[in-house]
Amino acid sequence: MELKTKLWMNGNLEWIAWINDQECFLGRREVPAPLSEGDAWINEMGDSYKVESGEIKHLGRVAPPEKHW
Repeated sequence: MELKTKLWMNGNLEWIAWINDQECFLGRREVPAPLSEGDAWINEMGDSYKVESGEIKHLGRVAPPEKHW
Protein backbone atom coordinates (compact mmCIF):
# COMPACT_ATOMS: atom_id res chain seq x y z
CA MET A 1 0.00 0.00 0.00
CA GLU A 2 1.27 3.45 -0.89
CA LEU A 3 0.71 5.96 1.92
CA LYS A 4 -0.10 9.41 0.51
CA THR A 5 0.11 11.28 3.84
CA LYS A 6 3.45 12.81 4.83
CA LEU A 7 4.45 10.99 8.02
CA TRP A 8 7.51 11.20 10.31
CA MET A 9 8.74 10.33 13.79
CA ASN A 10 10.44 12.89 16.03
CA GLY A 11 13.24 12.34 18.55
CA ASN A 12 10.73 11.47 21.30
CA LEU A 13 9.42 8.55 19.20
CA GLU A 14 6.13 10.37 18.52
CA TRP A 15 4.42 9.96 15.14
CA ILE A 16 3.48 13.22 13.38
CA ALA A 17 1.62 13.67 10.08
CA TRP A 18 0.68 16.52 7.77
CA ILE A 19 -3.14 16.34 7.53
CA ASN A 20 -5.40 19.07 6.09
CA ASP A 21 -2.52 21.58 5.88
CA GLN A 22 -1.49 21.23 9.52
CA GLU A 23 0.81 19.14 11.67
CA CYS A 24 -1.08 16.49 13.66
CA PHE A 25 0.19 14.38 16.56
CA LEU A 26 -0.80 10.80 15.74
CA GLY A 27 0.45 9.14 18.91
CA ARG A 28 3.28 7.02 20.20
CA ARG A 29 2.87 3.27 20.70
CA GLU A 30 -0.82 3.29 19.78
CA VAL A 31 -0.01 3.93 16.09
CA PRO A 32 -0.04 0.58 14.24
CA ALA A 33 3.23 -0.18 12.47
CA PRO A 34 3.38 -0.86 9.61
CA LEU A 35 0.25 1.05 8.61
CA SER A 36 -2.26 -0.82 6.44
CA GLU A 37 -5.52 0.10 4.78
CA GLY A 38 -8.32 0.17 7.37
CA ASP A 39 -6.08 0.58 10.44
CA ALA A 40 -7.65 2.82 13.10
CA TRP A 41 -6.48 4.10 16.48
CA ILE A 42 -7.13 6.71 19.18
CA ASN A 43 -4.16 8.61 20.61
CA GLU A 44 -3.70 9.57 24.28
CA MET A 45 -5.45 12.94 23.74
CA GLY A 46 -8.56 11.30 22.25
CA ASP A 47 -7.96 12.11 18.56
CA SER A 48 -9.26 9.32 16.33
CA TYR A 49 -7.50 8.40 13.07
CA LYS A 50 -8.05 5.88 10.28
CA VAL A 51 -6.19 4.93 7.08
CA GLU A 52 -8.58 5.23 4.10
CA SER A 53 -7.61 5.17 0.41
CA GLY A 54 -3.94 5.41 1.34
CA GLU A 55 -4.39 8.57 3.44
CA ILE A 56 -4.53 9.07 7.19
CA LYS A 57 -7.86 10.72 8.05
CA HIS A 58 -8.64 12.56 11.29
CA LEU A 59 -12.09 11.35 12.35
CA GLY A 60 -12.54 13.73 15.26
CA ARG A 61 -12.06 13.77 18.99
CA VAL A 62 -13.51 11.20 21.37
CA ALA A 63 -12.98 10.43 25.05
CA PRO A 64 -9.30 9.53 25.59
CA PRO A 65 -8.62 5.89 26.45
CA GLU A 66 -8.22 5.08 30.13
CA LYS A 67 -4.73 4.23 31.33
CA HIS A 68 -4.48 1.13 33.48
CA TRP A 69 -1.33 0.71 35.52
